[in-house]
Amino acid sequence: MSRQDDFEHGLTNRRAVLGDAWVERSLSRATSFTADYQNLITRYAWHDIWSRPGLPHKSRRMMVLAVTLALGRWEEFELHVRAALTAADDSRLTPDELKEVLLQNAIYAGVPAANTAFNLAQNILRDVAADIGYELRPADPRQADLFAE
Repeated sequence: MSRQDDFEHGLTNRRAVLGDAWVERSLSRATSFTADYQNLITRYAWHDIWSRPGLPHKSRRMMVLAVTLALGRWEEFELHVRAALTAADDSRLTPDELKEVLLQNAIYAGVPAANTAFNLAQNILRDVAADIGYELRPADPRQADLFAE
């Protein structure tokens, strides 16, 4: 497979994970300074890594959210939260699955990072709630039951 084939396959994955609009914006902002980098990440991250058969895209999404949260890479975190909630395939995360990823990371990455992550994710959820059929409603934390079905 040629490097151009790797790029095209990576572009297909990149579009599937992040959406056409995001990828088009990203590619359209490329300059003579950043074009090589765009080519590299499309081939390497989006083809060589995201195409591997060892994990489904949904698991990869969760891992990306966990790592970007832990490292405080909030721009990437927000991008991947939005993409995870609005994906058109079986890699889509439900709001409850996203919440579980964030709760798990509150323990391992720290509460301050989780505070930021929950705030950013909730803002995104407000933006996409109607599109994904989710109702974000007030709730009393004193009445929360972590083990309710």
